[in-house]
Amino acid sequence: MAIRKGKLIKNVILLIILFIFIAIFVSVYNKYNFNYYMKSVREPHLTMFERDKEIKYSDTNSYKLTNEDYNDAMFFQEVQVTPNTPYRVTCMVKTENVENADNMVSGGAHICIEDTTERSKSLTGTKDWTKIEMLFNSRNRDVVNIGFRLGGFQEKSKGTAWFSDFKIEAGTPDTSTKWNFVCFILENTDAVINQGGTSTKVQESMDRADVVNIESNMSRFKDSIRTISGGRMSAEYETIEITEPITSLSYDEENGYYLSEEDAAGLIDSYIQGKDYDHIFVVMKLGDINKNLTGDIHDWIGLGGMDYYGIGYSNVKIPEKNNYSFTYNASVNTFPEEVFIHEFLHTLERNSEENEYTVPALHDYSMYGYTDEKVVGLKRWYTDYMQCQVMAADTSRIGVPQEIYSVKPATPADFEFTYELDALKEPQNVIEEIKSIIKRIEKLFANREEIEIGWSV
Repeated sequence: MAIRKGKLIKNVILLIILFIFIAIFVSVYNKYNFNYYMKSVREPHLTMFERDKEIKYSDTNSYKLTNEDYNDAMFFQEVQVTPNTPYRVTCMVKTENVENADNMVSGGAHICIEDTTERSKSLTGTKDWTKIEMLFNSRNRDVVNIGFRLGGFQEKSKGTAWFSDFKIEAGTPDTSTKWNFVCFILENTDAVINQGGTSTKVQESMDRADVVNIESNMSRFKDSIRTISGGRMSAEYETIEITEPITSLSYDEENGYYLSEEDAAGLIDSYIQGKDYDHIFVVMKLGDINKNLTGDIHDWIGLGGMDYYGIGYSNVKIPEKNNYSFTYNASVNTFPEEVFIHEFLHTLERNSEENEYTVPALHDYSMYGYTDEKVVGLKRWYTDYMQCQVMAADTSRIGVPQEIYSVKPATPADFEFTYELDALKEPQNVIEEIKSIIKRIEKLFANREEIEIGWSV
């Protein structure tokens, strides 16, 4: 009898221990389980990944990232996508004391595509639950890694962010070849730059003649884009004048001072929200601070091939004083819209390469026998480039492929009719939870094998 009683007590103790172990395991599992997501950090030991059951937006535990010091951290999931299709990713985000090391607007809590600059707008500071979204075109990809980030591609952040209620939807692509352009005319510049260790104030303002000239060139751009492309694409546009001054400028050795996407964000964001623009021009007057980059500071200087939340973005810097490079004159310059054509073509050049087409470099016109001609500039080069009629060394015809004219950025209009993907959804039961664990283990081993192969090479 005593032996049975002893065994019973022993079994009860074992059951209690087992229940305690299970309770601890479940507690730890619920706190650190990130389901199908993989984790990534730029600097180790500075970020804590947790599931939070106290601060959450809905029934499921939120995903919590804490950067104890400036860092770039994210959790991401591989998602199967259909090429050349628009997608919209949304989630709810809450932040606490989030700040960026370099005060770049691209840093903070946001949605992104891992290993690219494609992203949503970012949240910083302390903000209650806010819905954010990222639109993107899958282009030629069939797989993307959707990430939820505290930091940035070129930035580091510290603080805490909670993410919840993830959703991804596919839209209907706009396959028309009509592009919708917007041209922001930034009339005033009032910025401080650093040249050779000395701070210099840059103050420039457009006069009415400058504004009228820009509007005239955009009208000419609309006509030229159809004729130069041989009818392969058409353009609609609107111009928006902004008197609020530019207060920051970016710099690099090749392009000098220019208005980057970061610099323009606070000026143009409110005008872009909810609009269906396929390409953005920002035009400014910059004076002679880039005089070492060109023999004549009266020439226009452009910079293209950039993107603004997935939309093509070009910066046009008009001359200090209007001259024939930017003004129509029947005997001297009949192609003043050339700067807009040229910078937009950098976007088509980039789009072609990202879709794995081989195109000639836009600046290599002389290699193919083209010259900068009087009165018409490089119009002949742009015409053959857009119509895929540039003769290669093997006598084949190259240039922008026809298909690229219908590959445009994702815009709100693409999501009138949508369907939701199963990806990013929370596991709904124990079996799905187990599958998520197995998937993460397989991914970890796959990454380990890739690293070992890389090291052996």
